[in-house]
Formats: sequence, C-alpha cells, structure tokens
Amino acid sequence: MPDNIILVAETGADIPHEMAERYRIRTVPMHVTFGSAVKEDGAFPSEEICRYYDETGDLPKTSCSTPEDFTRVFDAIHEEQPEAQILYLAYSSATTGSYQSAQIAAEGRDYVTSVDTKFASAGQCAVVVSVARMLEAHPEWGVKEAATAAEKLVSRCRMCFIPNDLKYLRAGGRVSNTAALFGGLLNIHPLIEMLDGKLIPTKKLRGKMRTLAPKLVRDYALDNDLDREELWLIRTPRLPETIIDSAEEAARALGYRTITWIRTGGVITTHGGPGAFGVVGLAADSSL
Repeated sequence: MPDNIILVAETGADIPHEMAERYRIRTVPMHVTFGSAVKEDGAFPSEEICRYYDETGDLPKTSCSTPEDFTRVFDAIHEEQPEAQILYLAYSSATTGSYQSAQIAAEGRDYVTSVDTKFASAGQCAVVVSVARMLEAHPEWGVKEAATAAEKLVSRCRMCFIPNDLKYLRAGGRVSNTAALFGGLLNIHPLIEMLDGKLIPTKKLRGKMRTLAPKLVRDYALDNDLDREELWLIRTPRLPETIIDSAEEAARALGYRTITWIRTGGVITTHGGPGAFGVVGLAADSSL
C-alpha cells in the first residue's frame, strides 16, 4: 500500500485481521453493551453474543463509533504520518450514527475525506479492500481519485443475507413474536438486502439453510450479474460446516476464482443471529 493514503473503516466492516494488516487499514471501534458492560466490537469473540442471549434471554445492544473514537484514530494517524491523507470509507450512514461522529471529528482536518459506502459487514469490507488493492495498482493516485473509485465500487456492490434464527430479529424489535414463531415452524427466512444503505426484506424464502445457502449463491450471482473474480460470503457463529462447504462448492461451480469468507463481529452478529449466511459481490463493470 502507498503511504500517502490511509484507509479507515469501522470495526463493523468485519475486515479480517490479516487483510487489515496487509493493506494497513485502520479501524475505529463500534460498541456492544452486555447489561451494564460495554465492550469494543472486535475485541471479543462474536460467539459471546450468542452465549449471552442463551444464558440471559436478553440481546446485547449495539452502538456507533463516537466522535472521540474517530478523534483518537485520526490523531494517531496524523502523528505517525503527518503528510498522509485519510480516506474514511464509512459504515452505512442510514443505519448508524458513526458517519456523523466522523464528520464531527473531521472538522478542521483538511486531510480527512469521507465516503459513505452504504454497506456494512462484508459489503463495506469488499469496498474497502477493493479500494486498497486499486491503490496498490495505482500508486500515483491522490485521495480524490481513490474517493471516486470508492464511489464507483459502492454503486456496483450488492449484498444480501438470510438470518437463520428469527428470535434475534424479534428480540431486536425487527419482527413480531408471531412472525418469529411461524417463521421458525414453517422454515421461512426473510431475504434481507442492503439497498441504498438500508436493510430491506425483499423476499420470503422457505426451506432449510442447507438448501437455501447454495441456491442463494447461484441465484444472487446470476440475477445481479456479479463479477466472477471474487465472491464474499458471510458467516455468523454456529453456521454448520456442511452449509459452508455447499455454499463454497456452488461458488466454485459458477467459476469464482477467489472466495473470501467474512466472519461477523459483535455488531453484525447481534443483528443477524447465529447461523446466518450472506453473499456479497460486485456487479460487472459496464464501463469496461
């Protein structure tokens, strides 16, 4: 990665540690509250979300990055590399206050540029990592060129997921008790897509996750004309290995050369629940 531009994203992007290190991506913590205890997202195994809910019946609460969180990261970067520009590629501003927090922290800092990715988890991760790779390929770029490339990637990104356990959506107030009960009894799963930055249920899928996951890989890739270079697959804790294998096999059959699994952190696991599965890809670039 060139030293002149530093990429920043929230921990809710679920960027794998090795990728963050490889591309020197800096992360700003989001937060998860367990009763009276507040923990930084990414600082604990996401399985703790499921275990806490199993033991207490209460769902942890999530909260955005604060202006102070961003100030600490911006200050640290500027102190280490005073000539560098910061490109903040944000968690969807329609779903959290993190973007607003970053704008407060960025006041008076002409070295910070912000782009709303309109995605979370693997969607945001795909945009951030793709920008990092493009910067490696174009070391001559300035922050304006990088921001323009990020905005184009945002327009091409597609993301969906299927929650396995509607109890988490019920506990979080996103579905009614009745809907959660009948959804579980009838093996009905909402297909949730990120559209213009918002989580929107677009379909009801019926069946077991072991059949829905590989079918979703095939259907979503074909329906959205996703580029075959790389597919990003989302897994929350407790997704069975048999489902992981079948989803990956479906992606290989479509010709994907790179399949990147994203394990969700605390924030996304709180919303998606255990055993959820998702797909992220980039729509084919029509300008090529």
